[in-house]
Amino acid sequence: MLKENVTVIFDRKKQAAKRGSGKVELRIYLGRTERKYISLGDFPAEKWEKFASSPQVKAERRKCEQIVGAMELLGNEMTIATFDAYYYGEEEQPSFISTPKKVVTAKPKTKVQPSINFIEYMKEHIKAEDISEGTRKHKQCTLNALQRFGKIQKLTDLTSNNLVAFDEWLHDGTRSDVGIHTYHKHLKKYSHLLYIEGKIGVDPYTQVKFKRGECKEREPLTEAELQKLRKIKLDDKLDKVRDLFVFSAYTGLAYCDVQAFDFEKMTEQQGKLYYIDGSRIKTASKFFTPILGPAMEVLKKYKFVLPKISNQKANDFLHLIETALKLNKPLTFHVARHSFATLALAHDIPIENVSRMLGHKNIRTTQIYAKVLKTTIKRHAENLQRAIR
Repeated sequence: MLKENVTVIFDRKKQAAKRGSGKVELRIYLGRTERKYISLGDFPAEKWEKFASSPQVKAERRKCEQIVGAMELLGNEMTIATFDAYYYGEEEQPSFISTPKKVVTAKPKTKVQPSINFIEYMKEHIKAEDISEGTRKHKQCTLNALQRFGKIQKLTDLTSNNLVAFDEWLHDGTRSDVGIHTYHKHLKKYSHLLYIEGKIGVDPYTQVKFKRGECKEREPLTEAELQKLRKIKLDDKLDKVRDLFVFSAYTGLAYCDVQAFDFEKMTEQQGKLYYIDGSRIKTASKFFTPILGPAMEVLKKYKFVLPKISNQKANDFLHLIETALKLNKPLTFHVARHSFATLALAHDIPIENVSRMLGHKNIRTTQIYAKVLKTTIKRHAENLQRAIR
């Protein structure tokens, strides 16, 4: 018997006995090991089945089934990232995927419940969700911005007009378009959840659409700039931060993963090279990446135990190093990771392999990280020219 792609489940974490209620979720099977869970709310054990058979949940389940079917039909990668792109509207949906329409239910179900404070609702959910601390921080950042905005407090404030006003407030020049889209992505989840739970009659995000915007292209360091960075003389504090940047630039690890790196537990030797075999803290996705020569030099310098320093402080010190190097581009730990991806592509490592090294679930993310250099295109063009008779 074939396994259903989308099922409604209750109390996955076995907490109902202690708390008196458990989470009702949609479980979406995307692959042998890939599962997506969508929270539909908390319910007592005696009430969840009735909720699971409600028109709202059936419509939500049907939408998810259509997305999974579309992904299979279009040959998409069966990953959570791809599913989310369709589900949250980042990817244009095929015409045969229908968005669940507003379901007419009894008056008490569709009336907005004014006693519920949206800020508190979000706060409680963010606190209870099974997510990484990095994701929790990002969601808390959205919540903080919403509180500063001040016009969305109660459920009655959750309107399309107020969402447009919030979007305009966010566009004050201090945030990127992609960053603002993330704020909406977080809010959209809780707005939709309130609708599914019957606490609001209409999800305002179905009435307005916000563009994702384009990522600003980060400038990776060239090989010459990386060599200059490695050679420059710095004082003790800056020296440690430079070394952490070099380790990141020659392994591809994000800063939080650099800080969590354990040589004894996370490496294996194959031939002359050591490799890091681990999972990203931010996404829990697996990565397998080499420790290239400059990164190994850093490890040996610190007897295989890297220095610990906060991300904020490290980036502050990087700005000082940037000034010392007279770079015309910002120096951050994001740039180190981008530099690794670009370096790998420049030396003809296939993008699929670069994606695995970085721990990306979707090659589209790798395409943002890795810049194809003109010199690489020139070399390939010359090879192509020689091959043509």
